Amino acid sequence: MVVELTDTITPASDDIVYEALEKARTENAEALIITLNTPGGGLEETKKILDHIDASPVPVIGYVYPKGATAWSAGTLILLGTDIAAMAPNTIIGSAQPVEVTAEGMKPIQEEKIVNAVVALAQEKAKQHGRNVSAAGEFITKNLNLDAEQAKDANVIEVVSPGIEELLVKVDGMKVKDKELRTKNAGFTYYTPSLRSNLMNLLSNPILASLLLLVGIYSLVFGLTSPGYGAEIFGVISISLALVGLGFSVNIAALFLIGLGMALILFELHVSAFGLIGVAGIACIILGSVLLVPLGYPGLYSPEYQTTMLISLIAPAIVLGVFLAFAIYKMMEIRLKKPMIGDIVGDIAETIDAITPDGTGYVRYQGEYWQARSDEKIEPKTKVIITGKDGPLLIVKPWKEL
Repeated sequence: MVVELTDTITPASDDIVYEALEKARTENAEALIITLNTPGGGLEETKKILDHIDASPVPVIGYVYPKGATAWSAGTLILLGTDIAAMAPNTIIGSAQPVEVTAEGMKPIQEEKIVNAVVALAQEKAKQHGRNVSAAGEFITKNLNLDAEQAKDANVIEVVSPGIEELLVKVDGMKVKDKELRTKNAGFTYYTPSLRSNLMNLLSNPILASLLLLVGIYSLVFGLTSPGYGAEIFGVISISLALVGLGFSVNIAALFLIGLGMALILFELHVSAFGLIGVAGIACIILGSVLLVPLGYPGLYSPEYQTTMLISLIAPAIVLGVFLAFAIYKMMEIRLKKPMIGDIVGDIAETIDAITPDGTGYVRYQGEYWQARSDEKIEPKTKVIITGKDGPLLIVKPWKEL
């Protein structure tokens, strides 16, 4: 099985690797190939990926691929931590000095406490797999860079291969994790991340997360200073998604989005904002449901249970959407209906209960119940003529046939 790690290593990346490892385990795959083409990423996420690799009974092959790819920084550390390390020709690894992001851009970290910790991590992973410990340290301290051939000669990787088919032939017979690989004639499939992981991967993009946070703050400020346009609602949603992308607890954010969505739908039914608030509410419920349901963990949940969980959370959002659309349609129908004031004067209705001069009662007019009053007492089930209208109240008097 093959799983791709491209672009920045984010909190979603360790979920994707874990999902792929579980999928490979449940399907008895010979090995999992992690293809790397990344500029780097978060140190915490990298450590989690390394922990997943160590804990998995499935052998893991790190492969810098395709031709021209790079696995810098976090990508290099992940490659060092795999059971078998491989690179395609014309690929590069290295430049693993930790950096911090500031307002001026990326700034290399010089603090010995942090640098030494990362060096120790890289060297321990290299030692664990019998690789060049000195080179592993120089990736951090000297920002060493190596191409595929140099990495092979320096005993940083074991295999140089132009493609996955050739890689499977070259690693055939290697012994890792108490298992002799049988990959020479094995086929391979690419792992497709779950909807939840794809959404997390999108939100975890640093640029998108920063934009969502910035837009959310400005929308919230605009909405609070100029209420009535719904900008404050968009701002809350945008900030919530940005916090998820920046590493905030996914479960808490998911529950918040579901609760916010339900509140927005109820608010829409109360104020009738032409469906805009209601649509935002439904979107919140669906987003929250997708983030809450762990659909990509086959080792924990059966496919049938995953489907049941998804339906149980998504179905209410669909039902609410249909109900909301119907309610908005009926409200708009009433709003667009021709005013009846003046048109009903002179029409005939029938009393439902007694109407007295000092009180009101109800009459039936064209199949509808209306509240009515009269200057004289009128008995139930008596025909009356409408003489006027005071807001929602009809003014009637007894009808007499000629």
